[in-house]
Amino acid sequence: MPEEVPDPYDDGMRVRREVLGDAHVDRAQARTTPFTEDFQALITRYAWGSVWTRPGLDRRMRSVAVLTALLARGHWDEFAMHVRAALRNGLSADEIGEVILQSAVYCGVPAANHGFAIAQRVLDEAGNGE
Repeated sequence: MPEEVPDPYDDGMRVRREVLGDAHVDRAQARTTPFTEDFQALITRYAWGSVWTRPGLDRRMRSVAVLTALLARGHWDEFAMHVRAALRNGLSADEIGEVILQSAVYCGVPAANHGFAIAQRVLDEAGNGE
């Protein structure tokens, strides 16, 4: 008889709340409809429960990777959300700036320029802007 694989949903929800904050996750859950509930379950299980829980990278490194990927693809709403998450994961404002500066070389100056503007707004809102 095959061994039952544990469902990563609960671990995913725990990590999602730790990284994004209860308020964000509660808002996302409240907006869930029958049309979107399978997608919400997918990202909780897969992204948060199967990938973010892996031991190979700490959360700071995962935040660096996510910020770079979101900037490269121009996913600006998610970029702002993950700047907040990066702060929760222990990155400083200076480190977030370095990630964006590094990304300018590989993702393009216009993308980095927009990323800096979004990050500045998020940092100001969080009281970390300079």
